[in-house]
Amino acid sequence: MTRTVKAVLPPKRPNGKTTVVFEDGGFLKLLPQTVKEQGLVPGLCLDDAALLAANSAASAKARAVRIISAAAVSKKDLEQRLTQKGEDPRDARDAVRWLEELKLLDDAETARQIVSRGVSRGYGPERIKQMLYAKRIPKQYWDEALSAVPDMSDALTDFLRKRLGEAPDEKTLRSAAQAAIRRGYSWTEVREALERIKDELA
Repeated sequence: MTRTVKAVLPPKRPNGKTTVVFEDGGFLKLLPQTVKEQGLVPGLCLDDAALLAANSAASAKARAVRIISAAAVSKKDLEQRLTQKGEDPRDARDAVRWLEELKLLDDAETARQIVSRGVSRGYGPERIKQMLYAKRIPKQYWDEALSAVPDMSDALTDFLRKRLGEAPDEKTLRSAAQAAIRRGYSWTEVREALERIKDELA
């Protein structure tokens, strides 16, 4: 349906929507970005369906920008988040492609960021792999990102040393070992670290 714009009313609150009033008495609430992109001014005739489609696309893009500004996400993860938030699936895919074209979304770089975050937290390789999986990073980017993981034996030893104290009993040893395994270290790595600590305490 084609209608003529009578007035364009600014948002009543920050980050609110613009109200577009038509001569037939109807109105639409649109994102300010949509109003700007479509050049909406009084007297302009436009098609509701096209306008709503443009607003839907702008909504997906705006939400996508907010998401990537807050956290490292993969393309698949971002698309899923957008649809879960109620964005149209087609608009979600287009928003992902848009960000990729702008060089703002790169799965390889996201993988590196996730690995770096895991290392900074003292996680072992298996926990870092879980982080990559949770963020839906394609497997093709894992090896290169994981190759940057340094020797984490000192980090593991420090973690266990803090958990054990100066005179750990068997229960404390088991609890510390289990905690280290949950952090992504193998039993072999944990056992070797415990041996080093036992030598220090001997």
